[in-house]
Amino acid sequence: MMFNHQRVRTALRLSAVVFSMLAISTGAILSACSPSDRDASSTAAPASVTIARPDLKATKPVEHPGIHQLVAYAPGVYSGAAPEGAAAFESLRAMGFKTIISVDGAQPEVDAAAAQGLRYVHLPIQYSGIPRDRALEITRAVRDLPGPIYIHCHHGKHRSAAAASVAAVSLGLCTPQAAEERMKVSGTGANYTGLFAVVRESAPLTKQQLDAANADFPSASKPKGVVQSMVEIDLISEHLRDIEKAGWQTPADHPDLVPAAEVGRLSDLFRDLLKDPSTTSRDAEYARLMTESHVASVKLEELITSLTKGQAPDKSQREAMSKQAKIIATSCKDCHAKYRD
Repeated sequence: MMFNHQRVRTALRLSAVVFSMLAISTGAILSACSPSDRDASSTAAPASVTIARPDLKATKPVEHPGIHQLVAYAPGVYSGAAPEGAAAFESLRAMGFKTIISVDGAQPEVDAAAAQGLRYVHLPIQYSGIPRDRALEITRAVRDLPGPIYIHCHHGKHRSAAAASVAAVSLGLCTPQAAEERMKVSGTGANYTGLFAVVRESAPLTKQQLDAANADFPSASKPKGVVQSMVEIDLISEHLRDIEKAGWQTPADHPDLVPAAEVGRLSDLFRDLLKDPSTTSRDAEYARLMTESHVASVKLEELITSLTKGQAPDKSQREAMSKQAKIIATSCKDCHAKYRD
């Protein structure tokens, strides 16, 4: 009987050694990716972690239940798409994530995240770029809040990639060039020039600069409301008419109008309205018109972002874009005639 106890104690010691070696090995891999290790929690991951996070050298996004477009930007800093359902938050917990930062316009599923012990922070940005104050907020959140941190937008390709890049560069975890390469892995559209520009212009920040940034870190930013959304939709629709006249490119007299950024924002607005009580409380026809506009805006966005940077769409591509724009305009007109006019 004594012999059996000795064997148990020996086995436990061997298990502890193996676990320690695995933890050291994991830490070594992360350290090799960056001179500064922000992912402090990963070197002492809790026993509940059962899914490995992607490596910084991965050349393709990783997929897990409910989580898409997962890409590493620096130790402890990851980008991806909006979590889909309870399975997504279980996946994030299983990977050891502690904080989720949404840069999307939609309201986060705060309760679902909290059920898995995850904190949500909502700091939305637009496709056209990241204002300096918001960039500072995001960077400070990454610095101050428990990691690893998952930053997401809707698609996990554009805005979250830029936000993760800005935070990583601002914290001195990588260079703008290295961050831009990770954005390509995420699939950031070349037409989102404002997002790439803010990354290229980023540089390491001092402690004093970050300490001066806002640290409220709201779990859900207050939505602007239906009226404001409709005003923005009308404005973007005008912009798209100018862009269409310019052959679905940036108009020469309006260099600020980036087609991908404009239609991306439009898609977001329709998506948010679909979930808003102003839509869900109305009749089926209203919901149909709103859905029709959203679907068309998504297709238009896909057509525009499929172009490489500087590429002018050919005739068939322009016609396809105009077709989707016409669907949106018709749906809006019909909706206004019945529900607003």
